[in-house]
Amino acid sequence: MRLFVLALYIFAVAAVGLCAETTETEYYAIRLDGKKIGHVVQTRRIKDGVVTTAEDMTMTLARSGAAITVAMLEKSIETSKGKPIAFEVVQNISGVSQKTTGKIIGGEQAKIVTEAMGVKQERTVSFPDGALMSEGMRLLERQKGLKEGASYEATVFSPALLMAVKVAVSVGPRKEIDLFGRIARLTEVTTTMKIPTGSTTSTDYVDDNHRALKTLLPTMGMTLEIIACDKQFALSSGDVVDFLDKMLLASPVPLKDVKSLTSATYTLVPAKDAKPKIPSGDSQTAKTLPNGRITVEVKPAKAAPKVKFPYKGNKQELLEALEPTQYLQSDNEQVVKLARDAVGDSTDAAEAARKIESFVAGYITEKNLSVGYATAAEVALSRQGDCTEHAVLTAAMCRAVGIPARVVFGLVYVDEFGDRKHVFGGHAWTEARIGAEWIGLDATRAPNGYGVGHIILATGSGEPADFFGMINTLGYFKIARIDLK
Repeated sequence: MRLFVLALYIFAVAAVGLCAETTETEYYAIRLDGKKIGHVVQTRRIKDGVVTTAEDMTMTLARSGAAITVAMLEKSIETSKGKPIAFEVVQNISGVSQKTTGKIIGGEQAKIVTEAMGVKQERTVSFPDGALMSEGMRLLERQKGLKEGASYEATVFSPALLMAVKVAVSVGPRKEIDLFGRIARLTEVTTTMKIPTGSTTSTDYVDDNHRALKTLLPTMGMTLEIIACDKQFALSSGDVVDFLDKMLLASPVPLKDVKSLTSATYTLVPAKDAKPKIPSGDSQTAKTLPNGRITVEVKPAKAAPKVKFPYKGNKQELLEALEPTQYLQSDNEQVVKLARDAVGDSTDAAEAARKIESFVAGYITEKNLSVGYATAAEVALSRQGDCTEHAVLTAAMCRAVGIPARVVFGLVYVDEFGDRKHVFGGHAWTEARIGAEWIGLDATRAPNGYGVGHIILATGSGEPADFFGMINTLGYFKIARIDLK
């Protein structure tokens, strides 16, 4: 699980609740497990009947001693009646910036322009009729009121995610809430955000003007809070929290010579009241036992021989796995060139996929943990990154030559990580569709990098939102037993 995905999750979920009432600037501190890791600055401005709401978030976490700062600015531009007009999102991760602008063009669409590292992309995304943004949601909240027991639903477009999400809001009781030592009597409001890969619920504590003074977000077994405060404290230096270390799971036994093993069955013990969802697929079968434990059998699927490419079938899932996306630009000139160079004269899909896996392993020469989350086109230019950069470039190159591919997030076993031994850590890799099955590819461990030490938690097209389902999974279980073959 990457810091950027965590930051985007915080940004997208919190933005639904942080709707300022006044034209003043509001300040919030972000805390993770009681330690300050960043801040949010919110403004709302009205001019000539147009309302511009801005959310500016900055947070810093460490990954194996490398500090990474993620800054995200989101602007929603709407009429005074809450009708969406346009939006803008600027992301800056360790000095690498990406800017996305969107304009609602009618016909339930928005025109998107994204610029990063000299690469410009234009596309359209769905913008459902009636979808709200910041001002529209603010007006709806005031219309529905704060009477205990009230509930309502809405469709909210998230500029950060570039997609519309369903939200369900429930108004709870008034409670006394601690705001850095100051006790305030506030109304509890829970908001459940639903996206295709799962749902997540945040809790806001709001005053009589519907201003959220405290927000709680479930975050991979950790407590994350966004709390209103003064400017000086919000912008003050924070603590250094090693995010990656918190995501490491101890292995009950060392896994020796992983590549020689044919299968591994993991017994997972969920945390109290947690119900983690572990997916099943061609290389992994998950079962929930009567006692609540979960078994996950990992048995890597073998690629069928003599499968030709490019794919010429009509299965919608596989056709979609060939399309270029925001993070998998399989139509990018440099990505296409690299893919053709890697594959050479191969006509067998399995052989071509393995060649791409090994090519990416050698092409990314700077194994850099400080990279946030680069797109395939950016990696093709920079030649640096860690597991996610290997994964997106591998997937995009497979798509570029006509092999359906997707990005996978999950856990991988390592003998040693920093001062920890025999642990599983968050990881990203790739799956390519060869014949009737999805075959694992891990360019960080090429050749034949995927094995029984990988546990899949989510799959997608590389979009950060694809992996939000992990927020309610990673950090909510322990590995109690491993049976190896």
